[in-house]
Amino acid sequence: MHEELAERTGEKTPQPRLEPTRRVADLLGDVHLAFDVIHVTGTNGKTSISRMIESILRAYGLRTGLFTSPHLRSFNERICIGGEPIPDDVLVANWLDIKPYVELVDAELVAKGEPRLTYFECLTVLAFACFADAPVDVAVVEVGMGGEWDSTNIVEADVAVFGPIDIDHADKLGGTLDAIAKTKSGIIKPSSIVVSAPQQPLVEEILRDAAEITESTIYFVDTDIVVSDRAMAVGGQVFSIKAVSGEYDDVFLSLFGDHQAQNAAVAIGAVEAFLGGGTQPLSVEVLAEAFATVESPGRLQRIATEPPVIIDAAHNPHGAAALATAIGTYFDFDDVTLVFGAFDDKDAAQMLRALAPAVARVILTTAPSDRARSPFELAEIARDFFPSADVSVDTEPIIAFERARVMALAADRGGVLIAGSISLLGAAMTAATEHGWS
Repeated sequence: MHEELAERTGEKTPQPRLEPTRRVADLLGDVHLAFDVIHVTGTNGKTSISRMIESILRAYGLRTGLFTSPHLRSFNERICIGGEPIPDDVLVANWLDIKPYVELVDAELVAKGEPRLTYFECLTVLAFACFADAPVDVAVVEVGMGGEWDSTNIVEADVAVFGPIDIDHADKLGGTLDAIAKTKSGIIKPSSIVVSAPQQPLVEEILRDAAEITESTIYFVDTDIVVSDRAMAVGGQVFSIKAVSGEYDDVFLSLFGDHQAQNAAVAIGAVEAFLGGGTQPLSVEVLAEAFATVESPGRLQRIATEPPVIIDAAHNPHGAAALATAIGTYFDFDDVTLVFGAFDDKDAAQMLRALAPAVARVILTTAPSDRARSPFELAEIARDFFPSADVSVDTEPIIAFERARVMALAADRGGVLIAGSISLLGAAMTAATEHGWS
């Protein structure tokens, strides 16, 4: 099944259109309207916010669907039901059910001289079909790219959620912050509730304008939802949040990073909006259960302890800056070796600039993808931010990982950080399992 999807136009070359996805969904009996939806977009934090929202809803006893991308190791990670990746047999059965309708729409598109359904368009319909079949009460749906014309935007969501918005995928979404923010604001539906992370002034203005045009209510973290009393704790962090309809003191979150506390505030606001229209506080006990157990794989995740190996999905400058801050705050390392690989459409220079102050040296390697940038090119960039002696190349990721681990073991309070590409994180997780990293 995945091989069939992989033959289609890939996720990084989306078609700016909604009608083909809606056409398949309509033929399947409007599967996209069979459940309530919380729709999530942004440049960074989308997956963490989505996972937190889903965890809270599930703790309330709702049957949940979760659609995120990309996956780290297994394709099934993208479609979760009740907090678990969808089983292979269920996934395949749903694909076989929708495949004739996908092929019908493919034929219609080709007859009109248009490209057939893309990988992500098919995946979106598949996810919605799986949720309708389960069935789920509510689905938390992460946008693939942008918002306005992303295939997930066929849903009718009562709650629209925004993580921090910055410049990424500029070639697809527009080369300016203004254009990117306007594209992402396209997920706001009429008379909905909008919850947003703190935004740059231009982005905030665009989101407020979009909310006004759609007669929606909008809330911002740092303005309407406030995080305070943040402190590190064993296995995570503790903070208090004054949200729109409730106050939550001494909340423990099993994730690291100041940005994750901000993401948690967004998630709380989104669930308040969904469950009570922003008029009823959440159960403190339910929230505690959800946040103590929530996981966000690949986000400041420790995958080994001797030596410590941390992986993080920072794959743009904004994410890299947040990661650099978190490494210095939440981990007790005196010497960090960075293993870095990136795709050719990413701003590697700004990512390395952001990470350089937090690490001692960098090993450049190849992110597992045909879109990977040459590690030798990355090394030339890295020398602008590191002394030449602290820049090296290992084209094979597994060799880069092992050499970094050796360096960390030899250092006093050393650690390894792996970042730059989500595909590189997947390779690290596989290596940790196969090679028995302790």
